[in-house]
Amino acid sequence: MDNPVGDVLAGVGPRLRALRRKRGTTLAELAGETGLTASTLSRLENGRLRPTLEQLLPLARAHGVPLDDLVAAPPTGDPRIHLRPVRRSGLVLVPLTRRPGGIQAYKVIYPPAGPTPTMKLQTHEGYEWFYVLDGQVRFVLGEQEFLLGVGEAAEFDTRIPHCIGSAGSRPAELLTLFGAQGERAHLGPSRH
Repeated sequence: MDNPVGDVLAGVGPRLRALRRKRGTTLAELAGETGLTASTLSRLENGRLRPTLEQLLPLARAHGVPLDDLVAAPPTGDPRIHLRPVRRSGLVLVPLTRRPGGIQAYKVIYPPAGPTPTMKLQTHEGYEWFYVLDGQVRFVLGEQEFLLGVGEAAEFDTRIPHCIGSAGSRPAELLTLFGAQGERAHLGPSRH
């Protein structure tokens, strides 16, 4: 007798392992992102543990894929990407792509600059590109500072200390592209 639920769940482990490897993430790093232990993640990937919804939800979020992709739900024929904003350190990040690994596209909304804007420089592996959709952006790259307006773009090596933020009393909206290293830096566990 066929067991469709068992068949679906048996395929989850290999998909989880493939997603993690494609992102270049270790079990320990994924454990930090999801709150699951590395041992639990290993057993899920190897099929020794039957996944629960409580485990699959944080894994789908960490890998940036819909839950349907983890369980290989049949396609609905709907090509639209359902945008789910993520809030991190005062920013709103809206994922515009949904495939794991490779270059990712996000709309990023920076809050209005405060009366005395302070910007903390950061570095991480990777390369980043952004395009200003709305507002004004203060962009610090190493020892240089730039003011960018609507329609302007910048690209840079993220190993150079950098910071991006709104330069005005309105939010700034950017379209940004970055690879796996940049995604981890921007969407990793909150530092607060």
